[in-house]
Amino acid sequence: MGANVAIDARCYRLSEPLQPYFTALYAFSFDCGSGPPIEDWLHPEWSQMRFVWGETPYACIGPGPLREQWPFVASGPTSRSIHFKLTNGKAWGLGLLPAGWAKFACGPASAVADTTVDGSSHPAFGLFAPIQQMIGRDEPDLDAFAARINDFLMEHVDRPDSHRDLVTACHRALRDPDVATVSQLAGRVGLEARSLERLCSRYFGFPPKMLLRRQRFLRSLATFMLDGGTSWSSAIDRHYHDQAQFVRDFRAFMGMTPSEYAERPHPIIAPTMAQRMADHGIAPQTDLPTILRYGTGVERR
Repeated sequence: MGANVAIDARCYRLSEPLQPYFTALYAFSFDCGSGPPIEDWLHPEWSQMRFVWGETPYACIGPGPLREQWPFVASGPTSRSIHFKLTNGKAWGLGLLPAGWAKFACGPASAVADTTVDGSSHPAFGLFAPIQQMIGRDEPDLDAFAARINDFLMEHVDRPDSHRDLVTACHRALRDPDVATVSQLAGRVGLEARSLERLCSRYFGFPPKMLLRRQRFLRSLATFMLDGGTSWSSAIDRHYHDQAQFVRDFRAFMGMTPSEYAERPHPIIAPTMAQRMADHGIAPQTDLPTILRYGTGVERR
């Protein structure tokens, strides 16, 4: 990444009624000037929506060539790294938690898992298409624009919830580091194995075993990144049998070794890592500005 790159990254916490359904709202401004594009690798996440104004990004989930994306690029839940490049423009990022998928998306999450799609035309993300139309307006005040997105989402917060209690119970159990097996997860949720499989596929995008494995990996990555990247051996989750098993998982999820990942710059991930891991229930919630439920301002802390 060139020395002349300018990046502004901000996070906003949505109004309280929206928080069970969405991750934090992210705003990015990036300008590479005449230099090379910004490049980064996102760790596996829940379903994400990115509303881009300016030059569209190039991205790929897992191995393969980078392909041009769309102004409204959406992805299902991922079990692989998203490799992407950006040049100049602005982007807003918003993630759908599993309960959010059940409430706001159409169709099973597994149908778009590990896939990017044009959110403006894909039926799973139809409710959010008006946000991209809002992005087209040159709003210089990011705080005010964040409040507008928040207000739009609040207009839909009373939609009926499908299986909310079961989805919430499953998500809570996945976040618990003491839950390490599918049988333990099923016991926490109160479902038989086949019913749990269907629930996870529809709203979480993957089978229970993959979700537990992914969460174990993310706990290890969070410990390493949030502790300053000092030692992989001390960051490895206690449920790994040994370091070799962790390295195999790292290759499977990120497409590279832990040392290769640590050596690469992370201009997008680094400033938002703490909040991204808080979104996954792996790190403590950060102290973000909170968009007020009533009104158009943003509460500064």
